[in-house]
Amino acid sequence: MSSTYFRQDFLTVPDGASLFFEVRGEGGVPAILCDGLGCDGFVWKYLWPPLTARRRVMHWHYRGHGASGVPDDLTRIGMTFSCDDLARLMDHLQLESAVLFGHSMGTQVALEFHRRYRDRVKGLALVCGSYGTPLDTWHDHTLMRVAFPPLMKLIERFPRVAKAITNNLMGTELALDVAIRGELNPDLIAPNDFAPYMKHLQKMDPVMFVRTLDSLKDHSALDHLAQVDVPTLVIGGEIDKFTPVWLAQRTAELIPHAEYLLVPGGSHTAPLERPGLVNHTIDRWLREKVDAHALRKAG
Repeated sequence: MSSTYFRQDFLTVPDGASLFFEVRGEGGVPAILCDGLGCDGFVWKYLWPPLTARRRVMHWHYRGHGASGVPDDLTRIGMTFSCDDLARLMDHLQLESAVLFGHSMGTQVALEFHRRYRDRVKGLALVCGSYGTPLDTWHDHTLMRVAFPPLMKLIERFPRVAKAITNNLMGTELALDVAIRGELNPDLIAPNDFAPYMKHLQKMDPVMFVRTLDSLKDHSALDHLAQVDVPTLVIGGEIDKFTPVWLAQRTAELIPHAEYLLVPGGSHTAPLERPGLVNHTIDRWLREKVDAHALRKAG
């Protein structure tokens, strides 16, 4: 299939939010890439080529993330609105259904979307993410659950100060080095592959970040895992600190017939750290499970 098709555009939804989306490639069962919190697509860098070689791929930015705007009512941010936004984007692009890829927060979005729009999901690829309540498992303890409420109040009360801090800090070489050495695998991640995430955080409104995180902290799709009825691939990073690997293992165990990939030495950015292993596994899974399943149904 040709991978020359390319489009970038915006869709304004009824409450005023302008959603950025991009579409590449043609043919096959379509794929949709759902980012993590504070991300604008950096983690999919090495996955774009193999995906677009066989199918149409859509990637989008959540409200308040990347190139997307915000709604007229600034309280309408986060998980509650993400699934409806995605459904509107699919309608706009005439995508009846697709296989959903979710990284980090995108795992919650993908699972919740399947709960609410089951007929529109052909498969789930859940990458380094939790099924819910991420503040309870960050670094395998509940410290963030305790620390987040007062931090959010400070950011909401002093938004300009918070923006000045992130603007001056996140784009520095020191911040990049500390983040890589403290949270990722410095032996596997290329600094240039992670730098776009830090630059995006530098530009992002901290209020939008904490409001999105606030919408995630009590959301859980744990009760829905047993109801997932589409081909599912769960990918976990062996040393992931944001979403400890046991969460990926548990997710795979609770979703009927799910396939599980453990990425040796992989952290929260496993698709960038071991792209060969991750891409090979995803390509095989798509061909053997998603595409084959679609052909059987069509036949």
